[in-house]
Amino acid sequence: MASIRERTYIMVKPDGVQRGLVGEIISRFEKRGFKLIAAKLASPPKEQLEKHYADLSSKPFFPGLIKYMLSGPVFALVFEGLDAVKTGRVMLGATNPLQSAAGTIRGDYALAVGRNICHGSDTVENAEKEIALWFPEGIVQYSLLQESMIFE
Repeated sequence: MASIRERTYIMVKPDGVQRGLVGEIISRFEKRGFKLIAAKLASPPKEQLEKHYADLSSKPFFPGLIKYMLSGPVFALVFEGLDAVKTGRVMLGATNPLQSAAGTIRGDYALAVGRNICHGSDTVENAEKEIALWFPEGIVQYSLLQESMIFE
């Protein structure tokens, strides 16, 4: 059973930050009913990015990915809500923006796999690891007054 307390990690990549899409991305998640519980602009060190993308370290594109992610700031976000990981991935669209449906973030704003605007957690377990990596200081917990209007 999905929990309304499920958390997901969303990162606006350097292309999304440079293009001024941070507010639009936050707005889409909030309008969908997700609660923002952590956010920060960051210029992560190489080691943090290598840890974040460790599962891709054997891929030939890994060095280019790390170089790109070091090219500018990222905006790290944590959202909480019903089935947040799965729904967040659907909202982002396919990794390859050319395969993303219109109405998804990547489908609306991206054209290339290497510049696909956002990262989103792919499992609840990975979301928790990513949240711990990007927000070691913790997150904010609070109640939304409209939760009874959003959730059954």
